Amino acid sequence: MSGPAPAFSITAIDCFERPLHYRMPFRFGSATVTQGVQAFVRARVRLDDGREAEGASAELMVPKWFDKDPTLSNEDNVDQLRRALDISRSVYLAPDQPRTAFGHFAAHLHECHEEARRLGLPPLAAAFGSAEIDKAVLDALCRALDISFYDALRLDRIGFAPGKVACDVADIDASAFLRSLKPRSTLPIRHTIGMTDALCGHPGRVNDGLPESLEEAIARYGVRWFKIKLSGDVVADLARLRDVTGVLDGLPEYGVTLDGNEQFAEESLIALLRTLREDPALRRLSRAVAFFEQPMPRQATFDVDVHTICAGFPMLIDEADATLDAFPRARERGYSGVSSKSCKGLYKSLINALRCAACNEAACTRAFFVSGEDLTTPAGLAVQQDLALLALLGVPHVERNGHYYIDGMANAPRDEQRAFLSHHPDLYEDSHGPVRLKLNDGAVAIASLGCAGFASGAMPDWKALSPMRPQATARAN
Repeated sequence: MSGPAPAFSITAIDCFERPLHYRMPFRFGSATVTQGVQAFVRARVRLDDGREAEGASAELMVPKWFDKDPTLSNEDNVDQLRRALDISRSVYLAPDQPRTAFGHFAAHLHECHEEARRLGLPPLAAAFGSAEIDKAVLDALCRALDISFYDALRLDRIGFAPGKVACDVADIDASAFLRSLKPRSTLPIRHTIGMTDALCGHPGRVNDGLPESLEEAIARYGVRWFKIKLSGDVVADLARLRDVTGVLDGLPEYGVTLDGNEQFAEESLIALLRTLREDPALRRLSRAVAFFEQPMPRQATFDVDVHTICAGFPMLIDEADATLDAFPRARERGYSGVSSKSCKGLYKSLINALRCAACNEAACTRAFFVSGEDLTTPAGLAVQQDLALLALLGVPHVERNGHYYIDGMANAPRDEQRAFLSHHPDLYEDSHGPVRLKLNDGAVAIASLGCAGFASGAMPDWKALSPMRPQATARAN
């Protein structure tokens, strides 16, 4: 169904949450996570012709990623994200004229970030609030129009006008870019190798019949892409990489990405990459590296030029991608890639993908790309909406780890689990207790995400969720 992007009003936004427990600890950067809180947003919209619909989004509020200030506790970090949602909810619900989906994002972007900055929230945490509301609002619009997320974007029913928020793309034909997108029906999964993850055998920490080591994950899921978490300690990291190659080099072929999680200084990064290039024991792994993700702290990303440092290893920003101008600034410092995570904003991902397409078409000296990275998205709305976005952007593989560290949909009521399985039997299976993500030959099948709405035929059980906690205890950085 083609036609102009419809204007609509946002009439209601409600925020909920649900606690969940990990089946195994997840160590990344300086943090080890064993439990979390998932945020849910429900939004209602009214089109100019009177049609109304509700939409939803979900995301795990992961500590020690949006803000890594060591003086803040995990609960402080989660409260920051609750505060960000509260700020964006107030801004999006303020009396305003009807706008397109992208128009709401563009109109409220500055105010959301300024209010968050005034309250001491860092930019990455500030973006979380509008990111979740934008997804729920777009879901509602798709349901009102009875179209899929894919069609809403490819037919530009969102009113995509990126030049309103990013002057560097003002002269690019954004509609032509949207029309060129072709969603994938399957996505290869890149398995996360956490810093404390067992590599071989069966450690017996969980004993739920599911993989507990890299070796077991390869055998069960058939994965051939891997993301290796590093610590910034060159000696320890090189020892870990040699241990990992002891498993991976037994495969006929594989690909890897490296993730520094902001732990490297410039000198330690140079030392690690030098050894990767020169050590015969790491030769095969070195050749398999697709890119190196966020090696240095987000603040240092724009201070250090990596053009010469990264020779042979494309560099990608993740945590440093906190504002809409971050990727162009990083490109000037030698970075080639930027991560897409729906918790940072689906419109930011679209704009960065547009930038990459324009640069690559202009035959730049290096290729620019968007990658699909994970923030432990649990089964259900969170993983589905993120996968749909990445499928539309056409990424060649996507990191997923929610299925490994979290016990499927065990934290949701059984009826909710059955609803998601019924609507998306290609993506889920009822296995080892709860409904969980289904991987075959290292990939997930996602054709069912092309349903009406933003990639989901099912909704959370709202009655089983708790209203989001008040924000009186939130601490600012």
